[in-house]
Amino acid sequence: MRHDESTDGRPNPTPGEVANATGAGYGAQFAPLGPVEAAAVEAQAIGLSEASKRLLPWLVGVALFMESLDTTILNTAVPAVAAALEVGPLSMKSVLASYTLSLAVFIPISGWMADRFGTRRLFASAIGIFTLGSLLCGVSSSIHFLVACRILQGCGGAMMVPVGRLTLVRTFAKSELLRAMSFISIPALVAPMLGPVAGGLIVGYLHWRYIFFLNVPIGLLGLVLVYLHLPNYSEDNVQPLDYVGLILFGSGIALLSYVLEIFGEHTLSSREMTGLLALSVFLLIGYVLHARNTEFPLLHLSLFRIRTFRAAVAGGFVTRLGMGGVPFLLPLLYQLGLGYTAIQSGLLIMPQAIGAGTMKIVLARLLDAIGYRGVLISNTIIIGLLIAAFATIGEHSSVTYIVALAFAYGLFSSLQYTSMNTLAYADTREAETSSASSIASTVQQMAISFGVAIAGLVTAFFVPSTPVSRPADAIHGLHRAFILLGALTVISTTVFAILRKGDGDDVSRRSGAQAGE
Repeated sequence: MRHDESTDGRPNPTPGEVANATGAGYGAQFAPLGPVEAAAVEAQAIGLSEASKRLLPWLVGVALFMESLDTTILNTAVPAVAAALEVGPLSMKSVLASYTLSLAVFIPISGWMADRFGTRRLFASAIGIFTLGSLLCGVSSSIHFLVACRILQGCGGAMMVPVGRLTLVRTFAKSELLRAMSFISIPALVAPMLGPVAGGLIVGYLHWRYIFFLNVPIGLLGLVLVYLHLPNYSEDNVQPLDYVGLILFGSGIALLSYVLEIFGEHTLSSREMTGLLALSVFLLIGYVLHARNTEFPLLHLSLFRIRTFRAAVAGGFVTRLGMGGVPFLLPLLYQLGLGYTAIQSGLLIMPQAIGAGTMKIVLARLLDAIGYRGVLISNTIIIGLLIAAFATIGEHSSVTYIVALAFAYGLFSSLQYTSMNTLAYADTREAETSSASSIASTVQQMAISFGVAIAGLVTAFFVPSTPVSRPADAIHGLHRAFILLGALTVISTTVFAILRKGDGDDVSRRSGAQAGE
């Protein structure tokens, strides 16, 4: 690993100079340092002060907050933005899906770019790209320009979070890493809770453009702090980037997402749609064949031979196809169907995040008692039924019922996501963790993007693409969409049937032990 320069611009001391300065000297090889001391020596070697080390989790946490907030803050503003851009609310699905799709395409190369160009340079570039994308989104005057700017935003977001986590892993000893990682997970929990409400407040009292302008001052402050406090880790020997794999995979999933978005809009003939669909499948199959015959593939598909990894990633993909459309459809139901304001809509969605936080208290014990197979099979069915239950919300539904349903959905969704995310690493070796993380993160963002596209596709069959004049039509169409998404989620249970009793027990026991400490 190479450390280019210290955070104050001075040349870094060599490891030998640091060893001598700390009294270790040549004989240190016979008396290995402990993990905490080793991390301190490495931090000193790159000129990282204690103040910078304490600030580092905050920097990464703010970046994660910005990236997570932008996946939820726009949901409650969909009707307002659609009206301002003079398009139908369902046309906004491309604005939401393009952001997560961009994350899926660029996450796999974030680790390579960090090793090649250095963590500080790439992290600063990512914040700059994300901030520029936010500014351009705020001044957009057409939906096509807004989609392009959301793709730019996603490109920056895809680099921010993985590179930030990588920097923490390389800075903190393992004994300190759990606390640092736990700290940066807080923004990921808070952002979905604040996003819908913040979006509603901005639309209600300011203007929808401030949803994007909000990122600009945060991004500029982040740039200053990154150059002052973030270390610049890089590698001397970097594996070659799989350019062919990136083109095949990126263009394949982008084209497939595009086909899902425009399907049913009658902008292309059935022959053209079939041709595009066949081309996207051909590109993805081409990537699979390419990955099997290259030494350094973009995504190591050989990990799918591991049963727990295959179940977690494939099952998570299919499950998220149903769950991914819920955040898009609920604001439409509340605002277009029931007549709630954007602020009220955000408040009705907020109990989901509260439920997710509540589940964290008992999650480890549930997994330890029931096991991953039992939890994922039963919980997926429950979530499918809860999604279908949103179809029971109508003009005469009480706020108490809506809040209770949202809380229950958040409760079981948290159990589902955490179970799938942790099971992916149950049987992977330490050397495979980085590749497993890239695949899991990429597939997760792909599924969210496709989920929004499928939700829009399903709804388009029942709700006109132009602004709906009759709330009853919107309610009826959205109810059918929820039922179909619920059925799709229940069907995904079959993927988890390949799990065996005892799979993932080591992970759940470790989690349970940590929860009990």
